[in-house]
Amino acid sequence: MLKTLPPAPPSGPAAPPAARAEARPPGRAAAADDTIAMLQTHSLPTLVQRELERRILAGEFPAGSKLNEAAIADLLGVSRGPVREAFRALEESGLVQLEKNRGVFVRQIAVAEADEIYELRAVLDAHAGQRVAQNIAPSDLRALRALVDRMDRAVARTDIDAYHAANLAFHEALVALSGNAKLLAIYRRLVNELHLYRRATLAQQGALPVSVREHHDILDRIAAGDAAAAGSALYDHVMNSRARMHQARGAAPAAAPATRTRRKA
Repeated sequence: MLKTLPPAPPSGPAAPPAARAEARPPGRAAAADDTIAMLQTHSLPTLVQRELERRILAGEFPAGSKLNEAAIADLLGVSRGPVREAFRALEESGLVQLEKNRGVFVRQIAVAEADEIYELRAVLDAHAGQRVAQNIAPSDLRALRALVDRMDRAVARTDIDAYHAANLAFHEALVALSGNAKLLAIYRRLVNELHLYRRATLAQQGALPVSVREHHDILDRIAAGDAAAAGSALYDHVMNSRARMHQARGAAPAAAPATRTRRKA
């Protein structure tokens, strides 16, 4: 019998397979319905991929750690085939690395490579921000504002995990709103490769209030329809994040690209 993978809780072990749905108490009927709905629209390997991605980005599987196919299958209550397919998809997305005769490892990148990714991401974010500021719909602006509101609440609680999730969602939504599917695909791979550094950066004392102020600034410029200012705010935000990454590691920050023309105040 093919086992199914229900949606995992925010933390802790994965829920039992859907094949055991008859053993669930009545209060979990809604969760069982959600599982069935997901399986009707997504393949099992895709669900496994999403669950592994969630756990990696949440830090449950740290960078450099080995992912054992059999152990993952047992953890998620699925066969090894979907896990194997999920590993291949995660490699394409930049989250894991398959090493011949050694296995599958959560990808770990050097600081020098992270610097290069931050520079590229700054350019992509700036371009996306310019496009979005030119023609954002009121409903999309409200959605972005709701994400920044989530960041505000997370800052008030000093909840790094909640802030990190809202931060990822904000930037993903912003790039998606640019309307360029190729840009979104490239962006997703870049942020996957930076996941370890981004969360560590936010964990620094005092980093959350600074970061959320930058997001408010970005949102205000987008709402004003000022494409140049929005692009500049996003570029500066990403490069500031890169500087905070170096501060978190106790290293001297890399020099900013000399070719960048900064917006005058």
